[in-house]
Amino acid sequence: MAFQDLLDQVGGLGRFQIIQMAFLLTYNAMAHIHILLENFTAVILGHRCWVHMLDNATVSDNDTGTLSQEALLRISIPLDSNLRPDKCHRFIHPQWQLLHMNGTFSNMSEVDTEPCMDGWVYDRSSFLSTIVTEWDLVCESQSLNSVSKFFFMAGMLVGNIVYGYLSDRWMSESARWLITNNKPEEGLQELKKAARVNGTKTCADALTMEAVRSTIKEEFKAAQTKPSLCDLFHTPNLCKRICLLSLVRFLIWLPTFGLIIHLQYLASNVFLIQILLGVVTLPVNYLSLWALNHKGRRISICFFMTTMGITFLVNTFVPEEMQTVHMILTTMGGGISFASVTCSLTHTNELLPTVIRATAIGIIGVCGSLGSALAPLLMILETYAEPLPWIIYGASCILAGLVVFLLPETRNQPLPDSLQDIENGGKDSRKTEQEDTSIKVTHL
Repeated sequence: MAFQDLLDQVGGLGRFQIIQMAFLLTYNAMAHIHILLENFTAVILGHRCWVHMLDNATVSDNDTGTLSQEALLRISIPLDSNLRPDKCHRFIHPQWQLLHMNGTFSNMSEVDTEPCMDGWVYDRSSFLSTIVTEWDLVCESQSLNSVSKFFFMAGMLVGNIVYGYLSDRWMSESARWLITNNKPEEGLQELKKAARVNGTKTCADALTMEAVRSTIKEEFKAAQTKPSLCDLFHTPNLCKRICLLSLVRFLIWLPTFGLIIHLQYLASNVFLIQILLGVVTLPVNYLSLWALNHKGRRISICFFMTTMGITFLVNTFVPEEMQTVHMILTTMGGGISFASVTCSLTHTNELLPTVIRATAIGIIGVCGSLGSALAPLLMILETYAEPLPWIIYGASCILAGLVVFLLPETRNQPLPDSLQDIENGGKDSRKTEQEDTSIKVTHL
């Protein structure tokens, strides 16, 4: 490819590209930490109703006799369907007869119980305070916890739109984008800058506008007609790609963020599971790169997303007592979700023409942000059926793995630069030969 030849001259993957990647990784890490904080600041602690005999410091031993805390709990709090102290109800009056019964007795009528009228008592052995304990976001108010997470993710959606536009003022532009958007002089300066940083000063001095024009004639020709937003929808193949990519992004972001902000629902120890997810991140991303290079984009995304969906569905029906199995499945699901995101981002960049890639990625990114914002709201469905949100997450993964086959494969294919490349299938406008082991994404 003509432009790829220029990149090779100035240093295809040198110091300049590495510095750009380092800055981007730093920004992403800073943003990602705030998302992960939801697992700690909004964790739902163990809780039960506040009971006068148990929790009022002014009640003396003379009032309760020699009864133990366990006995007082038994006569004050009913048992739920799992024969555990109910989290949201208490007996209206102490059920003294339960002290003389062997075993458990959970068939108390609804008349004998009431909601937690005086607040809750929380298990603070792991967390001293969260937004749940501060605002009592439990029982009938538990859905507000999901709503708070929704507003956080919705804020990210707005931020992506606003600050994505503002970042163009100070971030280094892609030389390819500048040239294909009819800004050859600026593109030439970026190429020279990359060459100098990469240590090829001789190449930087030799680069002239005439040399650039003669090398990438087709890019200059395409740049004479700058596409508009309307062209996204008036170009059938491009419109189809954007719609399918938006759907895939939505279907991937929905379960991915459903997982990473709801770790406490899948594993009892959120500290340990967070560490395990951090450990598997690097090897899993190397695995995704290997899969992209050797198996192709569509196969890789399908495999990772289907596997992720299966882990969701299996984890949902594993008994709560099998915490080790939950931990393993959650770690697998989280690692695979990272690999899926890597594959999806690569595939998206390679399917969109350079001249309108930023605009198209913005549209696709909004659809992904809608999926991430919707993810916490699905947890409200737990009030109807506890496994329901996770079944939807799992189904979303499997559907994404199937939809991706409606898109073209981009492995060992040239990057499209113009709308004509999309409509012509990239066959007539440009030809290229690439090594099997390279991932062809925009370097600058």
